[in-house]
Amino acid sequence: MSHKKIGLLSLTALVLSSMIGSGIFSLPQNMAAVAGGQAIMTGWLITGIGIIFLGLSFFFISRLRPDLDGGIYTYAREGFGDMAGFMSAWGYWLCATIGIVGYLTVAFEGLGVFTDVGGTVIFGQGNTLAAFIGSSIIVWLVHALIAGGIKEAAFVNLIATFVKIAPLILFIALGLWYFDFGTFKADMAGASLNSSISDQVKSTMLITLWVFTGVEGASVLSAHAKRRADVGLATVLGILIALVLYVAITIFSLGILPRETIAALPNPSMGALLDAMMGPTGKVIITACLIVSVLASYVSWTMYSAEVPYRGAKNGAFPKILDKLNANGTPIHSLWFTGLVVQLCLVLVFIFEQSYNTLLLISTSMILIPYFLIGAYLFKLSITTNAKWYIKLTGFMASIYGLWIVYAAGLEYLLLSVVLYIPGMAIYLYSNHQHHGRLTLSSYEKAVLGVLFLLFIYAVVKLPSLLGL
Repeated sequence: MSHKKIGLLSLTALVLSSMIGSGIFSLPQNMAAVAGGQAIMTGWLITGIGIIFLGLSFFFISRLRPDLDGGIYTYAREGFGDMAGFMSAWGYWLCATIGIVGYLTVAFEGLGVFTDVGGTVIFGQGNTLAAFIGSSIIVWLVHALIAGGIKEAAFVNLIATFVKIAPLILFIALGLWYFDFGTFKADMAGASLNSSISDQVKSTMLITLWVFTGVEGASVLSAHAKRRADVGLATVLGILIALVLYVAITIFSLGILPRETIAALPNPSMGALLDAMMGPTGKVIITACLIVSVLASYVSWTMYSAEVPYRGAKNGAFPKILDKLNANGTPIHSLWFTGLVVQLCLVLVFIFEQSYNTLLLISTSMILIPYFLIGAYLFKLSITTNAKWYIKLTGFMASIYGLWIVYAAGLEYLLLSVVLYIPGMAIYLYSNHQHHGRLTLSSYEKAVLGVLFLLFIYAVVKLPSLLGL
């Protein structure tokens, strides 16, 4: 039997691992393609301030309400009612479960660098039969790992996090050594992009928006923490470490090669930049690191995806069948539920890749409302408990940042996410009736259902044009 708890180091590694996936390895090219150095630094400044306020929200909530477990779901439920809690949990779970399939495809696409030579294609872009079989094997190996205990899975993730961060530190050290200020300042305004600084900043924000998803990891697994006080601290530490890595890699890259050159690099662009500093082994190192990174992220996100429905089932937001722990303290039925959905998504990738990409875009937007609700809950909690002024300020600023990222991500995709919310509401109504013996909807919740249904009709009308039909 495994009921061991997770310490501060492992909690911090979980936060880091879920944030640092595949995106960081393409970050230099992604940023250089849309902005010059001035706009990039401004974009990071805005994002850094916003994400620190969001991280501090988790920190302060864990202090004000140390009795709450489950993070994303529980905070929304406590602050805004059962239905809001479910919508937050459902949106988060769908985003996580659908999104982590991308980690598997990226991992096998990375393996293709070593196996696909000449005219031989084994793994391709992660969507071949061999990639499908390999990804399916990993799904159930990770299932077995997590079923053996959350503590054990967190330890494996800790080791993998050290492995994937080491090459990033090497890149930063070499970048500092080879940094040329003349190269860096040559196109600070991004004049060749023919766009204003403000437009460039907005473009960088659309990129920086996604690199911090996973910040909530420690709070989602708070029930497994050795000390509740570690939850908020791990979140803040994870954010600060990730922010330093992101900013350093992006800024130093502009001093290694000209912005236009970086913008034209194939991804993962860090490989080509490392090649420029240390020779042709750079791409091999970065590709191997990329594979380890995305597989570690897959482990951490699977843990979150299993935890959220379990927490919801305990309060009647998800079916009772998901409210079950195995002998090792793992939410086993919820883990099976997540694994089967991931397996279904792998089938969609293999057969209907374009349709899956659209599904991924829509589902990803569903994580934004849960982030907004974190700041909103802290603001509400700080008012009702008459907390100190800086806690109120943190909740207010995190709420503003949450609204901003909803806007920056694109309201159209957020509205289209209603297509995925409607099946979830059917699950919620069933679970609510099962838990209480009857439906317990307030007038407000009935009004929300009506609005969702109207938005669903709009989304169904718009969906064909998005799919290009």
